[in-house]
Formats: sequence, C-alpha cells, structure tokens
Amino acid sequence: AVAVMAGITLPALFFLGGRMNAGVALFTCRLLPRELAQSVVAQALRLLYRVEVKGLAHYEAAGPRTVIVANHQSSLDPLLIGAFLDQRTALAVEPGRRKTWPMRLADGLFTLIETDPANPMAARALVETLKRGARLLMFPEGRVTVTGTLMKVYDTPAVVAQMAGAKVLPVRIDGAQDSPFGLAKGRRAAAWFPKITLTVLPPVRFEADGDLKGQALRDHLGNRLLDTMTRMVFETSPIDEHLFASLIAAARRNGRSARIVEDIQRTPLSYGRLLAGAFVLGGKLAALTVGQRTVGVLLPNAAANLVTLFGLMAHGRTAAMLNFSTGGVNMAAACRAAQVRTIVTSRRFIEQAQMEADLALLEKEARIVWLEDVRETIGGLEKIAGLLKSFAPAAAWRLSGASRAPGDAAVVLFTSGSEGVPKGVALSHRNINANRHQTAARIAFARDDVVLNALPMFHAFGLTVGTLLPVLSGLRTFLYPSPLHYKIIPELAYSINATILFGTDTFLTGYAKTAHPYDFYSIRYVVAGAERVRLETRALWSDKFGLRIIEGYGATACSPVLSANTPMQFRAGTVGRMFDGIDWRLDPVEGIAGGGRLVVKGPNVMLGYLRADEPGRIEPPLNGWYDTGDIVAVDGEGYVTILGRAKRFAKIAGEMVSLLWVENQVQDAFPGKGHAVVSLPHDRRGEELVLVTEDASLTRSSLAAGLKALGVAELQIPRRIIMVEILPALASGKTDYVTINRLARERAG
Repeated sequence: AVAVMAGITLPALFFLGGRMNAGVALFTCRLLPRELAQSVVAQALRLLYRVEVKGLAHYEAAGPRTVIVANHQSSLDPLLIGAFLDQRTALAVEPGRRKTWPMRLADGLFTLIETDPANPMAARALVETLKRGARLLMFPEGRVTVTGTLMKVYDTPAVVAQMAGAKVLPVRIDGAQDSPFGLAKGRRAAAWFPKITLTVLPPVRFEADGDLKGQALRDHLGNRLLDTMTRMVFETSPIDEHLFASLIAAARRNGRSARIVEDIQRTPLSYGRLLAGAFVLGGKLAALTVGQRTVGVLLPNAAANLVTLFGLMAHGRTAAMLNFSTGGVNMAAACRAAQVRTIVTSRRFIEQAQMEADLALLEKEARIVWLEDVRETIGGLEKIAGLLKSFAPAAAWRLSGASRAPGDAAVVLFTSGSEGVPKGVALSHRNINANRHQTAARIAFARDDVVLNALPMFHAFGLTVGTLLPVLSGLRTFLYPSPLHYKIIPELAYSINATILFGTDTFLTGYAKTAHPYDFYSIRYVVAGAERVRLETRALWSDKFGLRIIEGYGATACSPVLSANTPMQFRAGTVGRMFDGIDWRLDPVEGIAGGGRLVVKGPNVMLGYLRADEPGRIEPPLNGWYDTGDIVAVDGEGYVTILGRAKRFAKIAGEMVSLLWVENQVQDAFPGKGHAVVSLPHDRRGEELVLVTEDASLTRSSLAAGLKALGVAELQIPRRIIMVEILPALASGKTDYVTINRLARERAG
C-alpha cells in the first residue's frame, strides 16, 4: 500500500512541484529500506511510462557475478534497471554524475562506485566487486546518447568481465530517449510519457583469444562488446512488421505533423499527409487492380513514388519497381516475370524522360494507369476520409481488411544485369525491415539528420537505405530524380543542409569534381555502395571536403546490405564487417587461396527469384542460403575484402586471375580515367585479358611498365587494349560488363 501511494505521489512531486518537492521525493525515497524504495520507484515508473520488462528469465539464469551492460538513452536509465531488476546491484558512475538527481535517487537502489570508463586502472575496484559475487551495472557508452542510437562503446565493461570471470548480460532500453529526460537531437513528438520497454537478452562470456595481451586484448574484448551491443539492438528491433505498420509507428513516434519527405517540387510531406495520401491513392489503385497481386511502378525519385509505394502496401499489393534505365524490352520482360498487368506512371515523367517508345512496348504487356488521371477522380469527401484515417491509421488499416503479414512480398526489384539478363527479386516486408534495422544498429543516424538521396528507388540501395530507412527512422529525406546531375546535387546539398549523402563511386566522383569546396560543409556521412570505391575517389573527397567515404557491400537479393565500414569500425580497402543476424560461409574455389565464394543466410535474404521463363513463380534460395557469386576474403577480425565476382575470374595458363584485381591495379597505375578488364577465349593460354579504357594515351608497353612497377606479374597484364570515349555504365553507376564484353568480342573479331 505504501509503495502504491508513493508511486502516485513521487511523480506528482517530480513533475508538478519545484526543486523543493523533488528534494522531498529524493529524501523520502532514500529514507525507505532498499526493497521498499525499489517498489516505490517501480510503481512510479509503471504509472508514468507503462514499463514492460521482457526476458527476466535470462536475468535469473545469469546469476551473481554478472556485468549488466545497457544502452544509455536517458537520465532515467539507472532507475529503470534498479527498479525492475534485482536491487542487489552495484552501479558504475562516471565522475561528477553522483550528485545529479537521478544518481541521488539511484543511491537508494544501488551501491554506487565512481569510475572513469576511459581509465584502465579504474577497473580494479569493479573487478573486486564482481569477485565478491555482486552484479554490476555499466553503461558502455559512458554518456546519454544524443543520436538516439548507440554511440562510442568503451571496452572497460568487457575487460572487467573478462578479468573477473563474469558473465555479460545485455539489456536493451527502448523508448526512454523520447522522454524529456533523453538528450536525442531532433526529438519531434511531445512524448512526455512514452512507453518504455526493457529487454534482457541471454548472458554471454568474453574469453581471451589465444595469446593476446595488453592493448591487443583490450581491442579484441572491445570489439566483442560492441558486437554484443549492436546485436542486442538488432535482435530487439521490430523486424517482424509490415512496412505500413512501420510507417504508422514512425508517425506516432515522431508526430504526424513532422515534415519527413521533400522533392524538387519543394512541397514537404508530413507523416500525416503521407498516410492520408497512401490511404486515398492506394484505395483508388486497389479498385483499379482487383484480383491482381503485383502492380508495376514506373516513376522517378519523388514524393509521389513514395506515396504510391505505401498506398499499394496498405492495400495488400506488391510494387514491382521497374528499372526504366534498362529500356522497354527489359521492362517488358520484367513485367512478364512478375505477372504485372497494370503499370502506374506519370505523363509528365514519360514526356520529360522521352520514354514514349518504351511505353509503347509496355502497353503490349500491361494496362497503363496515369497518376494525373487518378488524381482528377479524387473528390473532396475522399480527401476528408483520407485525412480522418491519418489520425487513426492503425484502426483504419485494420478495418480495410488488407493483409498485414510481414512475410508477404513488399516489392519486386530487378537485378542490375551487369553480367547477364535481369531477374526479379521478391523482397518481403520482413526482409527490408531487417536490413534497415541491421544498418541502423551499426551506423548512428540522428533524428536531426537530413538525407539527400538521388539513387533511384528501383535500385535496392536507393529504396531500402536511401529512402525507407530514413523515412521510417524519423530522418527528413530529400528525393532527387537523377544521380547524374553532377552540378546540381552539390548545390542542393548546400541548400538543404544535408548531413547524409548516398552514392556510388561513379556518382561521388562526378559530384566531387564539380562541387565547390564548401558545398558539403554540413555532411556527416558519405555512404557508398554498388561498386568499389577507388583510392582516387577517397583521396579527392578527403582533400577537397575533409570527408571519409563509408563503403558497404551487398546484393539486391539481400535487401541489399551485407556489410559496411562504420565510423567505429573502419578499415580502408575492405567493405567492413558482416551485419548482425547474418550467417555466412566461404565455399572453396579452385585456384583461389585465402578466399572463397560467399554464401549467406539471414532475415534480410530474399523470398526468391522471379524469372521471365517461369512467370509468377518465386524460386527461393536453397535451404535459405543465397550464393552471392562473389569471391571474398575475411580476416581474423571479420573485415571483408572483395576479390572479385566468380564470373570475373579468368584461367590463364592454368592460373586463376581476378579481373577485378587487375582492374584495380590499372586504376592505381593510371588514375583519372575509367578502366575495365574482361577476358576472351585464347587458343593456347585458355583465356587472355583485354583492357577497355578511356585513356587514349595507353599503349601495351606503357601499360606493362606501369603495372610491373606495382609488382603485377606478366601473366596478369592485359594483352589487348581497346579505347572508348566513356565506359558503358548502368543507371546504378555500376560498370556495364555485358556491353563491355560484347564490345571486346566485336573489336577482337
């Protein structure tokens, strides 16, 4: 009874009273016995924040001598742990924080131990505490997050646990960052009392690896702790969720009036308008596609594309994002593979892109629905109904009767076709949600970030990472229709104060060459994928703008990201470490030492392929394992280095030669121009290498001299050189090896 009454009184004193009343509450709580104080604080927090605790069995299984590690979202965090977990716990407190009101209140729940997470000597007192059988709570970030996600992780908790032979118990705190006690930048919603969830994960042990000592051992343990924290964040994220449900949750979390999407029309869309538009437009499109599961979408990067996408999802349709850069023939084949009978597009877009001939081919496969015509049929009552639904979107969506299964196909994308005929890739809502949470667990995006995305939404990188991740995470996103406008995009980044820019090596090189040195003054992250980032591109961005490019690696079939360098874990020349939740193996390849063919499995791996010769049939990966077709090497710390595509190896005189590796050597020896290396059959040697280059000054002798200076063997030097003005490239920025191979065969006769 005392605890219940105090649970009502304490919040009133804290939130309705002033300093004196807060002091009374602190004093009263500290006078109570520890067990009663815990119950009092728990009642108060339950009343205010509807606190839910999951996984208590893991806490009990961990037992004594356990280091509890939790993410640090707010000043309330020590009280949350102390109130809902065992009261016989010591709390490691940073110097100077003991006198703050949360720590003064926590003093009634914990034994406080002052320690500096950056001081290795401070670990001794903590080790002794653990050896006496105590539990120890530590916040590895050492401070309350200002991004809302994980920040720097100190290695002290891992070192302390290893020295004391203790278990490490990860605890995820979620929701507290939205309270007034959080410090996250850009918090939009007036969430005085957000729901808070504590999730306890299974305990782990950090063992010393081999003969590691000193700083090497600390680095190893620190990496293990960081992996544990990011895995904790990912495993407690809502990946089993329909993407439209994720949009509703984002609107609730950030406020329906938050402006979230903008395009070149410069008319920002709020979450409320995005939801209302999805209900209205989606309802119209659903009425036009009765009995159809998959609907083609032929639109540029614009707000209308996003509204169309969510509108189709809200009404149980799958969007087939047609890659208009591949031409009418390939798009028609894509429609057959995905059984598309209706295509949504825009007259203005078709006219500006001069795609009338392509559309004529598509009209033979499917009915064309013009957005301009659909808009004219929307009446005032329908707009009002859509607006009302946006105020209660979850209820409205539930009443619509549309499927809400996370395992349903959300979109069909199509492979780039850089080495063959494009295939349809069916990605579920769960696939895409898993990949965006995998990315967000490793890279700290803040809610005051501004994303500039010019990568097309028919490309997995542009859709998942460039569009859905920021929109569903509460980041303002600017959509630009073409990544090829090298002069406009830097100016736009300057104009909108962009903090995050996505691109490929080709596009980033184009931006850097035309941009003013101050255009990217506000940029925090430059994230690259789809193709290798060249050393000269890195140097150009570093020298001109003082920015480091974060390079990742993936595949459309993986939604798409598999690994990435991050601000905390970066190694030049690699594509970073594998994301959480991904199992992988390297299958041996004859002639390749130190690497193998990468095969992966995880929640982000596609439902399956759609092929034109078997329309509508999804061909799932065998036992869930997807063969990437890439030959990679993985070092002892988990960093992935791409050696080349399996199809991009040549066997010359019995030796395996990576075309990608030779290509990179040519690029390093002769920077400033584009180069591509392919192979052609040879009577005596099996195959021979051919260099297709934009550098008109290159000769066989100068090429050989330049490569030999880098230590390249004669066997690995291209025998033929073919000059071109510009290397063929796909819309994604990737080199178009299909066209280059054809060109090489034609020129070589």
